[in-house]
Amino acid sequence: MDIKQLNYFLAIIEEGSITKAAERLHIAQPPLSHQLKLLEEELEIKLIERTTKKLQITGAGELLQYRAEQILQLVDTTINELKNYNKEFLGVLSVGTVPSSGGILLPELLYSFHEKYPSLNFQIREGDTYRILDMLTKGIIDIGIVRTPFNSEIFDSISLPFDPMMAITKNDLYLQGENEFISVTNLINTPLIIDRRFELMIVSSCKKAGFKPRILCECDDVRSIISWAETGMGVGIVPKPATGLISNPNIICREINELSLETRTTLLWLKDRHLSYIAKEFLQVFEADI
Repeated sequence: MDIKQLNYFLAIIEEGSITKAAERLHIAQPPLSHQLKLLEEELEIKLIERTTKKLQITGAGELLQYRAEQILQLVDTTINELKNYNKEFLGVLSVGTVPSSGGILLPELLYSFHEKYPSLNFQIREGDTYRILDMLTKGIIDIGIVRTPFNSEIFDSISLPFDPMMAITKNDLYLQGENEFISVTNLINTPLIIDRRFELMIVSSCKKAGFKPRILCECDDVRSIISWAETGMGVGIVPKPATGLISNPNIICREINELSLETRTTLLWLKDRHLSYIAKEFLQVFEADI
């Protein structure tokens, strides 16, 4: 299996047809079909089911598609790094971020960095913390922006100050009163919409306050939590900076006055892995702005 075969395979999947893929790749159809056959024989597994009407990717094919996209992205990143090794601040900075932090912090930070280094380009990838950590360990991104907690054993990091958690809901369906702050006990018998990463922290805080929380829904994306809260089905629990993503005027926000429900934004990178000039400077700019 080589890079050419991976490119061929992805083209077939993306086009949904060997004929269309061959046209896109500017090669004849028989050699492309032969390359697919060789790839399947080498791997000893069927990647694509061929029918008279269309191609159907198999489960093994889906796995190879996912890995091939990662491999080719890493190849492109490596080529760019080597081409620009002696051209400081030319090239691409690849950053992965969770929406709750990246949507608020990243635009301002990247704008400042772009002003200083206008020849630099950016690749931004979004996902939950587990996806960001996975991309870091595979070398697909240079720097990750996540929220605590996470396993920090293989990462170096720079962290912002702690942020409190906020309770958000439609109008005052579940959170009556004008107080800016609430306690954990205000959430008793309240349907909660939470990020599954914060489940242990939230459950522990509620138990400490003497009750078991009613968790209505667990999500992986803060924007989903906000959308659910907008329906009026329950109270969303999000980090304070994430409230900057709320545009609905009918959503009210209350800060939960509980130290055990704090989290923080962290920039991290893999220990003992080469960092480009670009990535090192980006970290310095971030640290200077803290």
